[in-house]
Amino acid sequence: MNIDIEGIVKRFGKLEAVSDVTLHIGEGELFTLLGPSGCGKTTILRVVGGFHRPDRGRVLFGGRDVTALPPYERNIGMVFQNYALWPHMRIFDNIAYGLRLRRFSAAEIREKVDRALHLVNLRGLERRYPGELSGGQQQRVALARALVLNPHALLLDEPLSNLDAKIRIQVRAEIRKLQKELGITTLYVTHDQEEALTLSDRIAVLNHGRLQQVGTPHELYEKPQTPFVADFIGINNLIPGKVTALRDGGRGVRVESVVGPLEGTGDERLAPGARCVVCVRPESARIGEEAGAAVNRLSAVVSFPSYIGNTVRYDVDVNGFLFKIDVQNPGGSRELPPGSPVVVCFPTAATLVLPAEGETAAAVEGAE
Repeated sequence: MNIDIEGIVKRFGKLEAVSDVTLHIGEGELFTLLGPSGCGKTTILRVVGGFHRPDRGRVLFGGRDVTALPPYERNIGMVFQNYALWPHMRIFDNIAYGLRLRRFSAAEIREKVDRALHLVNLRGLERRYPGELSGGQQQRVALARALVLNPHALLLDEPLSNLDAKIRIQVRAEIRKLQKELGITTLYVTHDQEEALTLSDRIAVLNHGRLQQVGTPHELYEKPQTPFVADFIGINNLIPGKVTALRDGGRGVRVESVVGPLEGTGDERLAPGARCVVCVRPESARIGEEAGAAVNRLSAVVSFPSYIGNTVRYDVDVNGFLFKIDVQNPGGSRELPPGSPVVVCFPTAATLVLPAEGETAAAVEGAE
């Protein structure tokens, strides 16, 4: 079942939590709402689930307008951030709760709960209480309770936020595998960009209730449309500057920046004299003897090296601008100490030039 969100506006008093958001979620797609705290992502999820009524706009399930329907008439499965399990009920009874409300027979309940337990790998634990399970197991109980009703859509509100890092990675892989196997349309909320990139077919990035960009994980990482998206998705060097010249219909851009003249790639939104932001991923830059003959070459001084296993991240000072460089698989090479003079370079193709915030409309939707 596909889901359409059309021009949703939601206010709480004078605060407009969601501002005219329109999205299409395809059948069987795992679609993620991503953004910082307070950006409106959970509000949108609750509007889709029927827990909030929008002040304007509508929600359609498979082309049917469900905006006025309560949650129990939408046939959705909901997994809350805190799991919302009944602590006094055994696992079997937690999962069976919705089935009993819908007056399924005892035999049907046993069959459906057993299948749900199998799906989430919890068979044999049905007689335990939630307090006797680990956080990851409790999360899977909440997922089983949502799936046992055979919903048309699954809504997950930051379901991994209460888990430690190692378990989080394991459980998110299980969620993705299960979602693919079932082919269920899924709307997922998170503030964790790595989680979103790993899980999602597509992602909507939000900020202050407004849609910033929609795209695949690859599109958002490689081709962000706003400085906010470039900064929020992964690590980026965001260098302020001003456009000095354009070539090839705007695809080639020359910039006078705070670190000196640079060349990069842009689009038709740029014009000579416009304020801009030059975006360079740390892994796209080279340092020292690896610098090569790229157009963008900067003289810098190492401020601080950070060893993080398969990578050394250098913070280097370029005319007072702190620039990050990732050296992958450093092996036995000598780590450059603070104060070391270096040459930094990065290719034009990996140098993205975006209009500065305020130079163009804030919301840009791609890959729709």
